[in-house]
Amino acid sequence: MLTYVLVGLALSMDAFAVSVSAAVCTDRIPTPVAIRAASFFGAFQFGMPVIGWYLGNAFRQRIQEIDHWIAFILLAAVGGKMIVEGIRARNPANCPDPDDKKPHGIMRLDTLAVLAVATSIDALAVGLSYSLIGAPIGVPALVIGITTFVTTSLGIQFGKKLKAVLEEWAEIAGGSVLILIGLKIFIEHLMKHI
Repeated sequence: MLTYVLVGLALSMDAFAVSVSAAVCTDRIPTPVAIRAASFFGAFQFGMPVIGWYLGNAFRQRIQEIDHWIAFILLAAVGGKMIVEGIRARNPANCPDPDDKKPHGIMRLDTLAVLAVATSIDALAVGLSYSLIGAPIGVPALVIGITTFVTTSLGIQFGKKLKAVLEEWAEIAGGSVLILIGLKIFIEHLMKHI
């Protein structure tokens, strides 16, 4: 069980970092939105190992060849968009109307889904490896999902506190973190093949 928790913690670190940066970049995250975000990240971290486990050897090579690209592109796109919005927001002429209450960041379901997929791709590989060694996936996937739910919830709370320190640079900092996470995933993959 301890092994499953440690794997869950390792896999949830990207979701933790994303949730911190999302909270830093948002004026206010209502509790239901925070719970929804943690649930999305937890559900994807639960589901991806299960999917990977069922895919098994059949598609292993194809997935391993492109998983880092998928994660990098998704995180870089979302992070780049956040940086551009942060730079625009620093110019008063580009600031949105304060009465405009349109959701952004993790408050938007499409953005939340993209981030949840991007941060859970490595969990797919974990499911593949469990399949290859003939280990069951039910309990590990459940532990990974619950661990991610908890760490994402903690990340949102931490990000709220950090926002006060970063203030006007928050969205640029958050976008930079997402791009760095994508680069980390990409570089880790390249280092495995050197």
